[in-house]
Amino acid sequence: MADGIDAFVPGTDIRVDGAAEGPLKGLTFAAKDLFDVAGYPTGGGNHDWPTGRAVPTRNAWAVQRLLDGGATLVGKTVTDEVSLGILGESAFDGTPVNVNAPGRVPGGSSSGSAAAVAAGLCDTALGTDTGGSVRVPSSFCGLYGIRPTHGRLPVDGMMPQAPTSDTTGWFARDAATFAKVSAHLLGEAIPSELPTRLLVTTDTFAFAEDAVAEALAPMVDRLAHLIGTREDVLLAPQGLSVWARAQRTIQPREAYETFKDWLDTNPRMAFGVARGLMQGAAVTETELGWANQMRREARGRLKSLLPAGTILCLPTTPFPAPPIGLTISQQTPLREQITCLCAFGGLAGRPQVSIPGAKVDGLPIGLSIVGGPGTDATLIAVAQALESLS
Repeated sequence: MADGIDAFVPGTDIRVDGAAEGPLKGLTFAAKDLFDVAGYPTGGGNHDWPTGRAVPTRNAWAVQRLLDGGATLVGKTVTDEVSLGILGESAFDGTPVNVNAPGRVPGGSSSGSAAAVAAGLCDTALGTDTGGSVRVPSSFCGLYGIRPTHGRLPVDGMMPQAPTSDTTGWFARDAATFAKVSAHLLGEAIPSELPTRLLVTTDTFAFAEDAVAEALAPMVDRLAHLIGTREDVLLAPQGLSVWARAQRTIQPREAYETFKDWLDTNPRMAFGVARGLMQGAAVTETELGWANQMRREARGRLKSLLPAGTILCLPTTPFPAPPIGLTISQQTPLREQITCLCAFGGLAGRPQVSIPGAKVDGLPIGLSIVGGPGTDATLIAVAQALESLS
């Protein structure tokens, strides 16, 4: 689909009409090229990935769910190579244009989906989130985005990376559309009752760039006014970088296990992707054991922080979208900083919604809210209510 912003997979022209009736009738959506669409190859952002693989005969669960709700699929979107990226630059398919931050990356690996929604090419789009791949592009592109409770939604027909962290996610430009799509995918109504306690995680705001913390402060104030109470806490007493190290141990190891048979075929891939997979192969059982213990600690910490009726907030990313075309050595510290704010998603599996509404030098930045397991719809309700206060 020729879209003018390189959001859709080159050489494809896909349209699948949704059900004649349903709550999503009239909406259009796109699907990251990690989701199966019947009759079309799943490319995974790498030109060698589909080789020797059968063309899917069934839609992925998330694709079928949206179609059954009446939404129409209008294309498959570009992804970082086999979802192993966080900035949104693809060696095979290029970099989708971030219309809300020209000359800047859209964020990955759900780069095309975020770019397509931001540009108004579709109403919503499916992405995946393992280490931040919906949350980061939501922040960089100025969108609503969700990483649901881990394991809540089926991932049938979704290409895996690191199964203990993989989730389906989605984007929207406005809270009303976000709520409508979320209610259908989650299978429950968005509640009217809101949480009664807000935790502001001071270590995450201190870690983010000063300009980000300053830009998000008015949103945090509105959120506190909405919820009614506000307390300052630490998210990660052990240190955000310690949690990040644990996620950077578990996720690459699982990714290597997922892709090791494919690696035996000597596929073409970017150096950064190959490096990450080889780092995963080198993770020892001792290192993995430590990381899994840290995961238990992170889960325990989130459980103690988030009893019923409580949510917490943090910057979605520590900075706005970086420029396109940075070298690998320039990108590496940026990726590591992003992981410091995103690692707990994969470690703890709690639902997280990124909300747009702030800018740094004209560039979007997101505020995230997090709740206990299964509180996905409540977080959507908070996002809707917060938009009404803007």
